[in-house]
Amino acid sequence: MSGSTRLLEVSGVSVTFDGFRAINNLSFAIGPAEMRAVIGPNGAGKTTFMDIVTGKTRPDTGRVIWGDENISLIGMSEARIARAGIGRKFQRPTVFEEQSVRDNLTMALKADRGPFNVLFWKPSAEERAKVEDIAATIGLAGQLDRTSGELSHGQKQWLEIGMLLAQDPQLLLVDEPAAGMTPAEREHTTDLLKSLAKHHAVVVVEHDMEFVRRLDCKVTVLHEGSVLAEGSIDHVTKNQEVIDVYLGR
Repeated sequence: MSGSTRLLEVSGVSVTFDGFRAINNLSFAIGPAEMRAVIGPNGAGKTTFMDIVTGKTRPDTGRVIWGDENISLIGMSEARIARAGIGRKFQRPTVFEEQSVRDNLTMALKADRGPFNVLFWKPSAEERAKVEDIAATIGLAGQLDRTSGELSHGQKQWLEIGMLLAQDPQLLLVDEPAAGMTPAEREHTTDLLKSLAKHHAVVVVEHDMEFVRRLDCKVTVLHEGSVLAEGSIDHVTKNQEVIDVYLGR
């Protein structure tokens, strides 16, 4: 991937915890409007990879370069990395369940203000319109005034994706979005992620191979902290090493 089309580049990164090498000379790159699925067995380094990109874990060696200005993310705080345009969605949805969908999205617009200050802040007409646009994008336009705790599991996942979108990220890291969803919710989630990848970089960590296949994107297979294989879903699922360490289990 050439520098002009690279948004994030992880190069030669390694990290060891108590003698265990969780990430081993890992290299990874993604463009500004691209979807990538990351798969691999438990312990392959998928979560640690996301921890490194978002500043939660500092690698022992290697480079993590972001954006056109080639900014090094290593040593930057998690908050600064988020402000730079990297949003992360964890597997369990974390929304304010007592608040409405509208309030959740509005608070996300002003995440730097904190939940208490936002009580005394009135969104502008432009910000209200943005909340409604995001709600339409994620499929919750008809739920804006509903209490978030009443939403289904899948709807809460979409709301959290919307809360990330409210912060204008360039890259979204999404952890196992299909887990616990109904078939209809999974189909909507597939469509949502594919539409987001037209304007954002989207990295989806997932175990569900049928869901990955429906994303129809490049796949990176991690094993023991390194890239084992990379390519289309058909390419990686025919790779004998991938079959041996992951798919054959």
